[in-house]
Amino acid sequence: MARQSLRDDIISAGLRVMLVKGYSAASVRDIVAEAGAPQGSFTNHFPTKEAFSIAVLDAYFDHVKTLVAQAFEGGTLSPRTRLIRYLDIITDILEQDGLRRGCLIGDFSAEATQLNEAVRLRLERIFVEWRDQFAACIAEGQSLGEIDKTFDPADLADFLLSSWEGAILRMKVERRRDALERFKKIAFATVFKEVN
Repeated sequence: MARQSLRDDIISAGLRVMLVKGYSAASVRDIVAEAGAPQGSFTNHFPTKEAFSIAVLDAYFDHVKTLVAQAFEGGTLSPRTRLIRYLDIITDILEQDGLRRGCLIGDFSAEATQLNEAVRLRLERIFVEWRDQFAACIAEGQSLGEIDKTFDPADLADFLLSSWEGAILRMKVERRRDALERFKKIAFATVFKEVN
C-alpha cells in the first residue's frame, strides 16, 4: 500500500510558519516540524524553497479568492457594499489573529521580491487576478451610478488593494485596527463615496 502524500500538510504548515516568520526566516526544518513530517518529504515534493513558496502562495491566494467570493456573493448587495463587506471580513480575520499577522501576499511582496524572481512574477500575476475581481465589482458599481466614473475600474481596484495592503502593514506595526478603519472611512468617503 502506498504511503499518503504529505504535500498538502507541508503546504499548510508552511503557510502557518511563513505568516509568522516571513519568507526568509522560515526554514525547511521549521516547516516540516510544524507539519510533523520527515525532512526528506519536503524535498520529495518541492525541489526548491522557491517552488515551495509559490505553492504556499497559491494555497493562500485560493483562500483569499474564497473570501472575495463570500463578500461578493448575493445579488442583493450593492457593489459598493460588497467592497466594504470584503474589507470587513478581512478586518475580522486579522483581529481574530490578534492583529499580529498580515496578508501573505503583502508580506511576500515586501520581502521576497528582492530575493526571488519566480516568486515576484507569481505575485505579479496574483495581483492582476485579484485586481480583476475587484475591477469587475467596481465597474458594476460605476454602471449603476453608485461609484464615480472618473477613474478606470482597474485603476481603482489597484488603488484599493495597494492602499489596503499598506493599511495592513501599519496595523501590524501598531497592533491596532485603527489603520484599517481609517482606510475604510476615508476611501469610502472620498474615492468610493456614494454618488447617487
